[in-house]
Amino acid sequence: MKFDESEMLKKLPAQFFAALVAKVNKKIDAGNDVINLGQGNPDQPTFDYIVAALKKAAENPRTHKYSPFRGLAELKQAAADFYKQEYGVEVDPEKEIAILGGSKIGLVELPWALMNSGESLILPDPGYPDYLSGVALGKVKYDTIPLRRENGFLPDYNQIPAEVAQRAKFIYLNYPNNPTGAVATEEFYQQTVAFAKKYDIGVVSDFAYGALGFDNYKNPSFLQAEDAKDVGIEIYTFSKTFNMAGWRLAFAIGNPDIIEALNLIQDHLFVSVFPAIQEAGLEALRSEKREEEINGLVARYQQRRDAFISEADKIGWHAFVPGGTFYTWMPVPDGYTSESFADLLLNKANVAVAPGKGFGEMGDGYVRIGLLVSPERLIEAVQRIGKLHLFKKE
Repeated sequence: MKFDESEMLKKLPAQFFAALVAKVNKKIDAGNDVINLGQGNPDQPTFDYIVAALKKAAENPRTHKYSPFRGLAELKQAAADFYKQEYGVEVDPEKEIAILGGSKIGLVELPWALMNSGESLILPDPGYPDYLSGVALGKVKYDTIPLRRENGFLPDYNQIPAEVAQRAKFIYLNYPNNPTGAVATEEFYQQTVAFAKKYDIGVVSDFAYGALGFDNYKNPSFLQAEDAKDVGIEIYTFSKTFNMAGWRLAFAIGNPDIIEALNLIQDHLFVSVFPAIQEAGLEALRSEKREEEINGLVARYQQRRDAFISEADKIGWHAFVPGGTFYTWMPVPDGYTSESFADLLLNKANVAVAPGKGFGEMGDGYVRIGLLVSPERLIEAVQRIGKLHLFKKE
């Protein structure tokens, strides 16, 4: 018997980076020393105190049972306390927080939960590719807003056509930004709230890299803006802050109507997250070691950023200097697309980078560099690229 995929499954966007992974693995399997700067997976282990908390929780038979459908009340309280401590934001942990099995789940399921077929949302370009999975699964439409270097890779709300804003039900934002490394300001978020109120648009702030700010910059939360909770939510993941990418734990926080819809759809899809992981997440948020560990992680990424950018400047390759995340956004030399440039670097220099086109049409003039190897390997990667003589030294 043959079983065909559903029409919905056939309409899902192609996984752009699956082809990149296949190319890189083929080079490695052939015995090449590839420096992989195309990945977005934290390279450091989860903090020791969180691993210890998981071990302790997993040994308790109480955690072997189903979780409460909407997650552990203690974890939601810890998340509320965390936002109060870090951002001065107060929320009701039961009505204004939803536990997620990773931030991707919340971002992808939101159109299912809060939009009807044919309705529209606004997405950033360039932006996280999996936003489009939510579009396809929710059977909704979307418009894009360009993120341009001259505006710090922030959307210019004055440039969004009125007809686009009027038909939009939600807008997705992501700062610190993947892929550009751009950061937002409190003033920008206040402009966002004003834009949302003017056009009756819900805001979804993807705060995945919220803890990763460079040069002593503390990234503001969207929810710090006045009336932000009236118009939207923020999604915070443990993946980047605590090196817990494989643990699949996050939470949505903010507007109670949106939170209830996310909780309701998850009532039908999941029975929350393994309780021991939730208890480890609780410890991640509450431990006295939290600040020291996060500060050390940020310092590590900043050291890598500085090493890469400094070396790249020497060969005439000038970065948009990121204010956060663990990426740098690098321009493609004349005569290349992001894909052809990435292929060249892989084939001629054994350096893998992520083509900007994978993040949207506006990304085609750039490649994304993951700062997820040692400074020495980052410097070596630039030196290999320098031997191709693609850039003009000043």
